[in-house]
Amino acid sequence: MSIFTKVKDKIIHHKEEKEIIIEEIKNQKVKVKAEREEVKKEVKEKVSKEEKKQKKEVSEEKIEEEKPAEKSSKPAKKRASKTKAIDEAAKIKAATMMGKLLTESKNPPSEGDIIEGPVINIDKSAVYVDLAPFGTGIIYGKEFLTARDIIKNVNVGDTVAAKVVGEDNEDGYIELSLKEARQAIIWSEAETAIKNRTILDLAVTEANKGGLIIQWQGISGFLPASQLKPEHYPRIADGDKEKIFDELKKLVGKRLSVAIITASPKEGKLIFSEKSPGEKDKEKMTGKYAVGDEIDGEVTGVVDFGAFVKIEENLEGLIHISEIDWSLVENPHTYLKVGQKIRAKIIDIKEGKISLSLKALKENPWVEAAKKYKKDMKVSGVIIKFNKHGALASIEEGVAGLVHVSEFGSEEKLRKNLELGKVYPFKITVFDAKEQKMALSFAGEKKV
Repeated sequence: MSIFTKVKDKIIHHKEEKEIIIEEIKNQKVKVKAEREEVKKEVKEKVSKEEKKQKKEVSEEKIEEEKPAEKSSKPAKKRASKTKAIDEAAKIKAATMMGKLLTESKNPPSEGDIIEGPVINIDKSAVYVDLAPFGTGIIYGKEFLTARDIIKNVNVGDTVAAKVVGEDNEDGYIELSLKEARQAIIWSEAETAIKNRTILDLAVTEANKGGLIIQWQGISGFLPASQLKPEHYPRIADGDKEKIFDELKKLVGKRLSVAIITASPKEGKLIFSEKSPGEKDKEKMTGKYAVGDEIDGEVTGVVDFGAFVKIEENLEGLIHISEIDWSLVENPHTYLKVGQKIRAKIIDIKEGKISLSLKALKENPWVEAAKKYKKDMKVSGVIIKFNKHGALASIEEGVAGLVHVSEFGSEEKLRKNLELGKVYPFKITVFDAKEQKMALSFAGEKKV
């Protein structure tokens, strides 16, 4: 026998095997359909018998009730009430029976469900999964192509988890997706990790100007620079973003202990926060401090959002930009320098982290302002900042109010009438010293 004949016979043999498998699948589908119809018929018959039984019981109860009624002097209203109660009881009993039968019978998988089943056949463009007693699942087309990296490791007989993406296609198969099921499981695991505060040891794959990119189970997550622990945060004296980026790039390839803090499957967003392996030790260290304590420390880093202060060995606190001074602080570098010795007040302790304040050690200017100013009073103020709501005008050190953009109709007109650093007359329209809130109305002559 020639090699050509052998190869030809082998091809024919494989083709016959494939046709046998496909025929078996079709037969199984017919059998499952027949079983479904049989179950439906059985349920219907059982319910029908139960209803007839209930009707018979109700009828007998009514007859028994009517017999003494001929001799009794009981009011008709009371008898009718009892009959109605019996009818209701019968209905409840029948409904309970139906519920029991439906509960005992398995529901077929519907779109969006995650199901499991053994693989019964794999060919060049499809994978068949046994979903008895409901039929056969199929992974094909786009779902087959997107899951090739998973399918290459799957063998006949393996149990796989898949997501139902179509209940019954034109060939009678239940359409499945391996990739979507895997994604759903991963996002579920992410939610569990957040709930359990699981610490993950992961490698940094990329860096950008805002932070680091980390891969977890095939999903790219983001670790913002603000979520890095102090020893990894890029402390650049002048806050130069390019230099910060250069420092972040040095962490690429390194493994960090991180925790997932945000998981949004719809947006495909995964956010990490770096957690110190010695977090419990740090919580013990912070245990000896209390809110209200004053500490002496050394500035170890100045960043856009504040400054880090060394309180003791392996323990740092953060002074947020809003806690540096009572007056408006736009650049922490103008107030603090690395190596500077300072005294600060502890304003919060949470999860091993200490929040500090410099302004808490200074006299609150709003206390004195409350004695001097009130609503409708005319004051002079210097413009110190523009924002999307309007302009901030300071009437004295640490006491500023908002001049709303609506007063001028547009931001362009507001900036035409008010300039940074210049003094203008205003009228106080809102003044709340406790909330440190003030609103001002321009009292000068407006430029058209």
